[in-house]
Amino acid sequence: MGLYAIGDLHLSFGSDQPMAVFGGGWVDSVEKIQDGFAALSHDDICIICGDTSWGMSLDESLEDFKFIEALPGRKLLIKGNHDYWWTTAAKMKSFFSANGILSIDILHNNCYFYEGTAICGTRGWLLEGEIDSEHNAKITAREIMRLRASLISAGDADVKLCFLHYPPRFNEQVCFDTVSVMNEFDVKNCWYGHIHGHGHRLAVQGEVEGISFEMISADYLGFKPKRVM
Repeated sequence: MGLYAIGDLHLSFGSDQPMAVFGGGWVDSVEKIQDGFAALSHDDICIICGDTSWGMSLDESLEDFKFIEALPGRKLLIKGNHDYWWTTAAKMKSFFSANGILSIDILHNNCYFYEGTAICGTRGWLLEGEIDSEHNAKITAREIMRLRASLISAGDADVKLCFLHYPPRFNEQVCFDTVSVMNEFDVKNCWYGHIHGHGHRLAVQGEVEGISFEMISADYLGFKPKRVM
């Protein structure tokens, strides 16, 4: 059994948002995702770090979920900034169950365990220099609460892994509150998505002040989930 992660699949079977218009690596992205997931087995777990579907509702995203369901392994979804279909955990779980979506779970205010290692995470939000309104400050505070709730639910697990959609560090900028919470709970490894195209070169990767950061946006990974354990 292996633990994998990837972000930003940006599926659009039920909506009109083809990613091929962005050119480059996004051409034939669906086929690339299928090829990338082919390396996983039924027993593997893959955390999908946000921006999973362009659908505006659960119903509009159903074909995207069916596509993910058909991929090997169990999948844990984190909310991204473009996941407009996202609603309460209870409604999402009920929808998945009613539609035969059995391999997808939600990582939101909770954690999962992989061989004693805690899988924690949340969407995150903007970097400190971008929080320019009361609205953004409230969202940031709420995301910090969700990250804390996820880490608290890990209990006394010796190892806590953190998965986010937004990067807690990017270029010279930092979301200090996010980093502070990870330090508080002794998180040593963090994976994130959200960054595409030319932004890849500005991504912070490697160890910084005791935490190892790694970008896992789908187009950066060539649409092949990254094995993290």
